[in-house]
Amino acid sequence: MANVIIVGTQWGDEGKGKVVDLLAEQADFIVRFQGGNNAGHTLVVNGKKYIFHLIPSGILHKDKLCMIGNGVVLDPGVLIEEMDRLGEAGLSVTPVNLLISLYTHIIMPYHRALDLAREKKKGRSAIGTTGRGIGPCYEDKVARNGIRVHDLLDSAVLSEKLTVILDEKNFILRNYFGEAPLGPAEILDEYLGYGERLRPFAGNVSQQLQKADAGGRNILFEGAQGTHLDIDHGTYPYVTSSNTVAGSACCGSGIGPTRMDAVLGIVKAYTTRVGSGPFPSELLNDTGEHLRKVGGEFGATTGRPRRCGWLDMVVVNSSVRLNGLSGLALTKLDVLTGMPMLKIGVAYNCRGSRLELVPAELAALEACEPVFEEMPGWDEDLGKARSWTDLPQNTKKYIKAIEEISGVHVHIISVGPSRDATIIIKNPFNEGTHKEHTSRKI
Repeated sequence: MANVIIVGTQWGDEGKGKVVDLLAEQADFIVRFQGGNNAGHTLVVNGKKYIFHLIPSGILHKDKLCMIGNGVVLDPGVLIEEMDRLGEAGLSVTPVNLLISLYTHIIMPYHRALDLAREKKKGRSAIGTTGRGIGPCYEDKVARNGIRVHDLLDSAVLSEKLTVILDEKNFILRNYFGEAPLGPAEILDEYLGYGERLRPFAGNVSQQLQKADAGGRNILFEGAQGTHLDIDHGTYPYVTSSNTVAGSACCGSGIGPTRMDAVLGIVKAYTTRVGSGPFPSELLNDTGEHLRKVGGEFGATTGRPRRCGWLDMVVVNSSVRLNGLSGLALTKLDVLTGMPMLKIGVAYNCRGSRLELVPAELAALEACEPVFEEMPGWDEDLGKARSWTDLPQNTKKYIKAIEEISGVHVHIISVGPSRDATIIIKNPFNEGTHKEHTSRKI
């Protein structure tokens, strides 16, 4: 039995949802540990498409407990809408299969209002946020001015906090952004209603994880976005507002780092990015448009078209280091079928110097030009491949190149959107585990 963390290695949208869904079948608990409803996971199961924004995609499996950790920022309206939509599809979300940390911070209407007002004011220099209030909510968390799940369960506490907070937020909205102020009474009624609906789901995620770990159960930790959107290690300021790297799984759920056994990094077979920010391998031509069209590269949360480019191994190798990856899962490999020549970025040329890591300075990264290695493509359909031997030789060479450049083995290969269109070379739950040589009492 093992505890496994799944993270994205690029700028998000790598296909983490499918891999989480795949591995959730062997997990007992699935934990979302950071981000908010700015993330979107799209899954295709038995020909039916599901889009998740907050609930871990493990909810599609019976007899699993999905958890939303304290590192997430939660929009309760979006969560309830997602729960109801799943219920209409015949998938009941109950306290038996979903637990929400009492420590999780809540996205409020003023967070969304501030998010949108800031982007509007920045104009062409806007970051490109989803406008969901994620950043402002994390700001209040760090400023010790946030509202958490347990606050929604106490009308007196919530009323007192709202009165103080709205005095500041409305002043900023009205006097700096020229936007309409928000009324406390309406917000109080709405969010107390959310609190009553979510009360049965609220609990101590950390304690449940301790019991699960002590009992030798499999736990899967699900991240959102990608490593290079990390607030500290990403392409700042064009990043998200949380830590997306593997270490955040511990902070964002309440479990110690010695309990982890494997970190699986999800790598899209090419590179995409949504919103603004530097993108050295971006293809502003017919090839980029081909990848977008064939790969269906449109945001699950916003519907925005994703920027597309060749696989950038400088980006992936930085993720190997930052996350301590023990294996890779390669997704959307089938999208490359039919392309006569493929390119892999192996380094950057930055103002005459060769770089093999992502520079910290935004201006330097914007000046980087990728150094490519070319490889022959393949025409064979990958959709029915279910083992390594089923893959064409040129496909195998592409995968081997990724392994050689990164120094990490590819453990899972996705050759289509459906759950079964997958090749599993090594199961991360079969890694050596800390549970084999430790024992402790609760």
